[in-house]
Amino acid sequence: MKRERTLVAILCAAVLLVLTTISAATQEREKRIPQIRARGVLLVGTTGDYRPITYLDPGSDEYWGFDIELAKDLAEALGVELRFVPTTWPTLMEDTQAEKFDLAISGITITDARRAQALLSEGYLANGKTVLCRAADAGRYTSLEAIDRPEVVVMENPGGLNEQFVRQNLPHAALVIHRVNEEIPGLVASGAADVMITEILEAGYYAAQDSRLAAPLLREPFTHGELGVLMAQGSEDLLEFVNGFLADERESGRLDELAETYIYGAASDLDAAA
Repeated sequence: MKRERTLVAILCAAVLLVLTTISAATQEREKRIPQIRARGVLLVGTTGDYRPITYLDPGSDEYWGFDIELAKDLAEALGVELRFVPTTWPTLMEDTQAEKFDLAISGITITDARRAQALLSEGYLANGKTVLCRAADAGRYTSLEAIDRPEVVVMENPGGLNEQFVRQNLPHAALVIHRVNEEIPGLVASGAADVMITEILEAGYYAAQDSRLAAPLLREPFTHGELGVLMAQGSEDLLEFVNGFLADERESGRLDELAETYIYGAASDLDAAA
């Protein structure tokens, strides 16, 4: 009888421990939004170097772009103020995991590698890798094979998926790393580099803004993907909120409105840019 009572006591203690662990884990998952609302500010990490998605104007010190407006909408939906926190492509994941901000909205492509390290929302904007080059060379760089030559200088910013793509797919091209992403299109136009591998959103924007540039494969990118919102593990309640918010933005037509303003408006005729 004594053994049975002891066994029952052990089982009860084990059940209590499991329930306590589940409760603690649940509280951990649900802590993000209460923290944000108690603070009264949503902290959003962004690189500010990726037009027309996120750009920090050095003259006005104001952020501009598709993702910037999306972040403003998200803060409003949460009922809090918005504060941008600068980050960089090489440190984006590290800063996210260190919780230097609540989430990152910065033209971030959804990948399995990123999902393995952090949380990513559902996609909200289609994207893909393509080529940006001088308009005079538009007929020359129409495939990876045409670019993957020792005499072709490819310039990329460090630490992002563009650099990774070039290293994996263009091993024979001359890769030059330039730290300031927004300067690279101008350097290609001036002849300091031949090609920039970037996303269709950025390539289309710069080709439309600068007649010296072209994006010959704008309609036929090398890859296909989507942009998502990045946040640290343990932010499940925030992830659920963000996914619901994005669904509402899509259903209301707000995502289309932002695309018209920042993508198709900035490059009023993408076919002309190609």
